[in-house]
Amino acid sequence: MANSILRSSRHIKLFHALSLFSLSLLIQRVSATEFKVGSSNGWAVPTDANAPSYNQWAEKNRFQIGDSLLFVYTPEKDSVLQVNKDDYTNCNTGQPIALFNDGHTSFKFNQSGPYYFISGIVESCLKNEKMVVVVLADRSGRLAPPSPPPSTETGPSQSPVETPAPVGEESPSPPSGASSMFVSFVVSSIGAFLGSSLLLVM
Repeated sequence: MANSILRSSRHIKLFHALSLFSLSLLIQRVSATEFKVGSSNGWAVPTDANAPSYNQWAEKNRFQIGDSLLFVYTPEKDSVLQVNKDDYTNCNTGQPIALFNDGHTSFKFNQSGPYYFISGIVESCLKNEKMVVVVLADRSGRLAPPSPPPSTETGPSQSPVETPAPVGEESPSPPSGASSMFVSFVVSSIGAFLGSSLLLVM
């Protein structure tokens, strides 16, 4: 009798531990953050010499897979281009990975690594309206969902353009429409279900 009570108590503790682990995985994915680029000034040519540059701002933040950037700007006067490293350095607007011109662009990170953004207006880019964001690697052992193949359709707010990545550099894909939060929830739920089923069998 005492043996079965101890065994039952261990199963309950194990079940609670697995449930808490699954819940923590879910909470970690739900806590994705949207960062507004340029704070109240939005995405524009920097006018205050004392204000931190976009890169200084980006270095002070920790970006993770699932987080997103919000670019706010006047669509008739500006745009946002995602580009490769060389085009970032040279303010080359000719072959962007993606073009956004809707004035309220939300860009979601779907993989780790560097992302390069410049203004669609060369003169603005040359005046430091550009930014490098480094997204941290996912150290939890979970993988981000695969990116869908590039779309051949172009809408008014974004025009994906495929460019090969320079040798030795992996270029991030445009944002994915898939919800990593949903995938994490499903994986966590299955893990909790399997864990609790094993406990009941024992």
